[in-house]
Amino acid sequence: MAPVTPKPNPALVTQDAVRRLPRLALLLFCAAYVLPGLFGRDPWRGAELIAFGQMLSIAEGRAPWLAPALGGVPVDAALLPHWIGALAIRAGAGWLDPALAARLPFTALLVLTLVAVWYATFHLARSDAAQPLPFAFGGEAAPVDYARAMADGALLVLIATLGLLQLGHQTTPELAQLAAMAGLQWALAAAPQRGWPARLGVLAALPLLAACGAPAMAMALGIGALLLCWRTDDAGLRALWSWVAAATALAALLAWPSGAWAWRVTASLDVPSLARLLLWFLWPAWPLALWTVWQWRRHLAQRHLAIPLLGLGVAAVTCVAMDGSDRALMLGLPGIAVLAAFALPTLQRSGAAAIDWLSVFFFSICAAIVWVFYAAMQTGAPAKALATVLRLAPGFMPQMSWPGLLLAAAATLAWLGLVRWRTGRHQAVIWKSVVLPAGGVALCWLLLMTLWLPLLDYGRSNRPLAERLVRHVPTGQCIATPQAPLSLVAALEFHGQRRVDATPAAARGACPVLMLVLPLRGPDMARGAALADAQRAAGWREVARERRPTDRSEAVVVFRRGPG
Repeated sequence: MAPVTPKPNPALVTQDAVRRLPRLALLLFCAAYVLPGLFGRDPWRGAELIAFGQMLSIAEGRAPWLAPALGGVPVDAALLPHWIGALAIRAGAGWLDPALAARLPFTALLVLTLVAVWYATFHLARSDAAQPLPFAFGGEAAPVDYARAMADGALLVLIATLGLLQLGHQTTPELAQLAAMAGLQWALAAAPQRGWPARLGVLAALPLLAACGAPAMAMALGIGALLLCWRTDDAGLRALWSWVAAATALAALLAWPSGAWAWRVTASLDVPSLARLLLWFLWPAWPLALWTVWQWRRHLAQRHLAIPLLGLGVAAVTCVAMDGSDRALMLGLPGIAVLAAFALPTLQRSGAAAIDWLSVFFFSICAAIVWVFYAAMQTGAPAKALATVLRLAPGFMPQMSWPGLLLAAAATLAWLGLVRWRTGRHQAVIWKSVVLPAGGVALCWLLLMTLWLPLLDYGRSNRPLAERLVRHVPTGQCIATPQAPLSLVAALEFHGQRRVDATPAAARGACPVLMLVLPLRGPDMARGAALADAQRAAGWREVARERRPTDRSEAVVVFRRGPG
């Protein structure tokens, strides 16, 4: 039988096209993306505030380490991520704000994710199947230079992906899962070149993913990685199979005692909502990833495509099974970033130009909007912009921060310089098409976290509501909040510095103050009114009604024991 001739890959890359992105520029990209939002903001309500509240409760001894709770109510949560935050809070006690202390290790996990994606792409791009075709008279890209340029492109794609922007800067267990997923991808990619580090990486990544709240995904990834190891022609990856099997078994064993079996599959699926989520959450990575799949369709079994496809596929299936969970989909970002990078050597000039002009148009408009509203908050002009702010955030008092203003101005000037550089006709490097999307995302995030941070904190933090509520609760008195949202419980404990009893029987306990959350509109209004009447009949006296300044849908009713 004649030997099978390998199909040529579609990459044709010259040495001029793989000039490295200057390391200082790459570090500035990463710093502009990672650091804004780290300092000077509250945990925002929702998942971040709930997770932080559990970490603080453990650190302060109000909840046991093996049973996270808020207001005395056990919370079904993975232990390891909350232990990380609680240990950081205890380490920073007395000299660091608890919110900042808890945020620091999760910021380090985001950095670890970026680094792991870069190195995973670097190792995959060095494989023979991923290398560009040689030219008849030479001049093709050197293997290491090509791999470095591809890794730069993957990192820029990851920074540019919209789905990572907010979730990647939150203090939640999903960020630990993301780091574990990126670490697993690196370990599989680096197996042929980095023997023992890759084996240890696999042995750590899958159990950590399970311990951080995604055991089912760890099992699926382990099984998929075993199939890759058995089917590959690469001796280094094939030798990893026993380590993958051990890591999968260890992940299964670790999931039960760590309380990680918390995610549940849902029976419903909203297809239009899922489609919208996929379109914006994975932008601009998904068009590039689809182009990669098409251009490299004869090579999908090769490890430089099969490894990122495995991570992305497991995350996408999990997202669908969980009724369109964006937090599950986030775990596919390392994979789709690597896939998108392999589109860059084959991207046509028209496609690159479309990405460039769309990025310039979109992010320039976003930056202009931020500046206009900031000027309105500081000077009163334009008046319509100020009226919009006051309508959406009544009672907000603008604040001036000169360091933030100077940093925002420097970032805006850097954006203008980047646009000018990119539109120069002399740029031929393969990562050029993702510079503007990454720079635009970093610019807008930095502007929001400097110029708009007081406004966003006012609207998205529960501090204003907690401060209003605790005015009715003398220091030392506890608050009964039966069946209250966990986000409110965490805010009363952290911002309000009050002890909270959120158990179902709290209204019959010893706390002299009772708080109930009542809907102000919708079908639950009648039920809420009936609940308030029942508390009055039980001997509670209403003393106040407070609501979050930016919320018109519900109010918190404050009761004290006494005659009606």
